[in-house]
Amino acid sequence: MNAEHVVNKILSEAKQQAETIGQEAAEKRDQHNRQLEQELSSYRQETQRLADEAAEDRRSRMLAAARMQNARALLAAKTEILDEVFKKAEDRIVGLPDEPYKALISRLMVQAVETGDEEVIVGKDERRITADLIKQVNRQLGTGFKGNLRLAETRASIKGGFILSRGRVQMNASVEVLIDQVRETMESELAATLFA
Repeated sequence: MNAEHVVNKILSEAKQQAETIGQEAAEKRDQHNRQLEQELSSYRQETQRLADEAAEDRRSRMLAAARMQNARALLAAKTEILDEVFKKAEDRIVGLPDEPYKALISRLMVQAVETGDEEVIVGKDERRITADLIKQVNRQLGTGFKGNLRLAETRASIKGGFILSRGRVQMNASVEVLIDQVRETMESELAATLFA
């Protein structure tokens, strides 16, 4: 064997080894790339899942906040309507013609009297509850009452009705207070009727 043939054989074997090493490296590179692509795909899926969860969570929170805001607005609107209903009731009582108003006040006064010697305090603008009306109420009081109700010189900041005063004890029968009492007992029933 001559030297040239030996060199060619060595070169041929080296070339084969280089090709084998190249193929193995290419296979490892391809395998590594496939593994990286799988991991990258897995990361993309996980990122998308987390983004979807975050979006759903945010959407849920936004919906809950919107529902809460709508509920508050609805409650405020219902309260405003009820306020208006009771305000109109108050205005209607104060705006009653003289005779029905006086009859109502007389009935309320007879029911509210405890001893019959109270002072009757009326509103600053009250013109229908007079000393004559109070005399009539004194006559209506039954036995057990003194019948000495009298109109107070002082006036109160009330729209209508009256306040009975005896010493430090006062019984407020103003239209505002009476409507508030009615509201406490009827508000839920009225709300159910109006907003059902």
